[in-house]
Amino acid sequence: MTVEPGFLLGGRVRHDQLATGHRTGIEPVLLAAFIPARPGARVLEGGSGSGAGLLCLAARGEGLRGVGIERDPALAALARANAAANGFAGLEFLEGDLGQVRPEGTFDHAMANPPWHGDGTESADGAKEGAKRADPALFKRWAAALAAPLRHHGTLSFVATAAVLPACLAAFTAAGCGSATVLPLWPRTDSPAKLVLLRGVKGGRGPCRLLPGLVLHRAEGGYTAEAEAVLRHGQAIAA
Repeated sequence: MTVEPGFLLGGRVRHDQLATGHRTGIEPVLLAAFIPARPGARVLEGGSGSGAGLLCLAARGEGLRGVGIERDPALAALARANAAANGFAGLEFLEGDLGQVRPEGTFDHAMANPPWHGDGTESADGAKEGAKRADPALFKRWAAALAAPLRHHGTLSFVATAAVLPACLAAFTAAGCGSATVLPLWPRTDSPAKLVLLRGVKGGRGPCRLLPGLVLHRAEGGYTAEAEAVLRHGQAIAA
């Protein structure tokens, strides 16, 4: 297993990755910023990969306790090593398929960056392909598995493409997580949103809310100041 060293949040978080296979993008960093976790909260993540999402969340939340579930043994081992390298003793990463692994206790929040590419060119790399490509029923399975151990009024959050937003909303409803909040992630001010952040509340009965969203890139290149605040400085996304 060849590992490449790396960092998140402007160097605040050590995050090594495997040299081949699925690579972490900005999605788990944005997802972590969307979780309304208070100090001491307990957070469950499905498909945690090398741990980027929980690492970023732990860097912002004092005393945060997190459990990640990852089916790839190499990635789960790397996530454990990353947590240890950052001194995040409250993070635990379990090997197995989401829905079959049963973490103990209840959680305040659950989150995932599920495989959401339903079309496009298939990757020759099996690990990369498995990490990015969803089957139509996956969203309901993941939402149900993540919502089950949530406390009443705990939150469930996904980051996904706008194209699969209807399927994700339906999955949240089926899992008993209503009062949906949707935050579009605009590539630029003049571009349609390709990604969205979605949150539901277990037992929530309120209407769906569509937030103004976050513009990621400036027209002249580089991230906007608002995106930099999240991606480099660990600021939470207000929602």
